[in-house]
Amino acid sequence: MASNAAKRVLVVEDDRAIADLIKHHFAKESFTVTTTPSGEEALVLVEEIRPALLILDWMIEDVSGIEVCRRLRRSRVHNRMPILMLTARGEEEDRIRGLETGADDFITKPFSPKELIARAKALLRRASPNLLAEKLGYAGIEMDVSAHRVRRDGTPVSLGPTEYRLLRHFLQNPEKVFSRQQLLDLVWQHSEEIELRTVDVHIRRLRKALETAGSDDVIRTVRSEGYSLDANA
Repeated sequence: MASNAAKRVLVVEDDRAIADLIKHHFAKESFTVTTTPSGEEALVLVEEIRPALLILDWMIEDVSGIEVCRRLRRSRVHNRMPILMLTARGEEEDRIRGLETGADDFITKPFSPKELIARAKALLRRASPNLLAEKLGYAGIEMDVSAHRVRRDGTPVSLGPTEYRLLRHFLQNPEKVFSRQQLLDLVWQHSEEIELRTVDVHIRRLRKALETAGSDDVIRTVRSEGYSLDANA
């Protein structure tokens, strides 16, 4: 099973029945789903929960779906997040407008829940091929997500639960730098009681475990920025 962050979906839909239908079918596929009818709240939730995928209705309260899409595509942090738009508007001009604004795909109401899920998974695979993978690998490190096992160059690596989640996140996003705050949000799913220096403690433990199984340090510290999994560290 993929990580919670990898299967976190935000649904922006002001028709309660449709929102509940989408949530039900995605939950059956082990996705974690948050719903809101409001475009304004959606922009706040994107910052708070950092979804892997946004399912966005064209016609919603306060801020329109098109405007939500436009703002996210202008964001340095969220400009690559997959966006699938729901619309009752089937006209070609509307589809073109949505795609030009930055939507990755469209599905017209009424829709098949199975088709919606299939398209959502396709977007996730295209955006980050590792996110839905059962086995992850980088620089001699192998993680079998379903069996919950880690090896480095064939040697088993013993990890605590937090170090395992950290490594899984890094393996899903190799060579990308994450700040301590981002790691708290994504790996710990953030708690006000957890301090930023807690991240440093678990990074040290992860480093030690990986170095025990292999000589090279692949956790790169980027001064004033954070950490990344980088074979060129």
